[in-house]
Amino acid sequence: METRAGDPGAFAHFDLTRVDSPAFVVDAAKLRDNLRVLQDIGERSGAKVLAALKAFSMWSTAPIVGEYLDGVCTSGLWEARLAGEFYDGEIATYSAAYKPDELDEVLRLSDHVIFNSPQQIVRCSAIIEAARARGESFDIGLRLNPMQPEGEVAKYDPSAPHSRLGFPIDQLTEEHVELVDGFHVHNLCEQDFEPLRRTWDKVFDFLEPCFGQFEWINLGGGHHITRADYQREELVEFLRDVAEDTGAQVYIEPGEAVALDAGILAGTVLDSHWNGMPVSITDISATCHMPDVIEAPYRPAMLGELPIDEYEHGVGEGPEPVRLGGPSCLAGDVIGDYRLPGLETPGTRFAFLDQAHYSMVKTTTFNGVPLPSIWLWDSETDALECVRNFTWETFRDRLS
Repeated sequence: METRAGDPGAFAHFDLTRVDSPAFVVDAAKLRDNLRVLQDIGERSGAKVLAALKAFSMWSTAPIVGEYLDGVCTSGLWEARLAGEFYDGEIATYSAAYKPDELDEVLRLSDHVIFNSPQQIVRCSAIIEAARARGESFDIGLRLNPMQPEGEVAKYDPSAPHSRLGFPIDQLTEEHVELVDGFHVHNLCEQDFEPLRRTWDKVFDFLEPCFGQFEWINLGGGHHITRADYQREELVEFLRDVAEDTGAQVYIEPGEAVALDAGILAGTVLDSHWNGMPVSITDISATCHMPDVIEAPYRPAMLGELPIDEYEHGVGEGPEPVRLGGPSCLAGDVIGDYRLPGLETPGTRFAFLDQAHYSMVKTTTFNGVPLPSIWLWDSETDALECVRNFTWETFRDRLS
């Protein structure tokens, strides 16, 4: 996959030596900028906007998120607990499958509980009825698989063949509609408006017979709304039309868009050698700190680097590429090849761009590699705070 972000913004002027290494640094000012864009979309369209905690759950920024958005969406019990403790507004929870012994608490914490199949709703009906009898208030939703492939990479495409995500929309019956208060359709991944329109065109034909019978329609996440070239005016008009056609409250759940270009991952070159090209070992690990680099795969943008294609086309002269890899024992712990002065010199500081979303929530301590600390910077005031520093005990206490 090719990253469609990587604008350094205020980080172009940030002194990397102000933080330890490795470290995530999130710019509160850029986060607010993104949230204002999302709030504006919601206000002009009438849609409710929820932040997807699966992408960005830095709960120290929850008060900022709460100033602008209508709530959050979560992916199971633990995220729902996080939402209930720190975040304001509505909580919508979806899981591909709920454990029966966890569902009761999910129902208590959530305003909307979205199931992956009508069969599981039926199996859990006694738990649902008991919760309502105790006075709990929540809606039941069903995630639909629109069967409209739009993803660049199949493993990130909810509509890929034989997908486990969502109930195939061509199997939906009137009996299924009667089980729920709303529908959830999530089909995008870092995409702009046209894939959403095509997805809705497919969904429309199946849901039109039951327009007016459900209270809400949730169009999920994957909307790159805060990217500069996203078609926001078209989105606003579209969301209004969906609400008018269905008679339902419309929701969207941006995740990456909340924190797009709002954070960096800063690191240090530890060692370097030659193996057909310069190879440097860093304290940032693709495996442990940026797993999507390997899973997607993709090449994250680097702060200050002139794009490789400009060198290849003779635009100026610059350093030869250096292959950067992490300190773990995994042979595939390779981040990519980069051109920046000093990358072959131990002690050089550098940073990868657009790392606030997904990278932070996916970190691991494989091989005993330390987790990056987490910093909150405000580029408008230059205030800088370390909000979390992980120690050896963090690694120890995950094990037994």
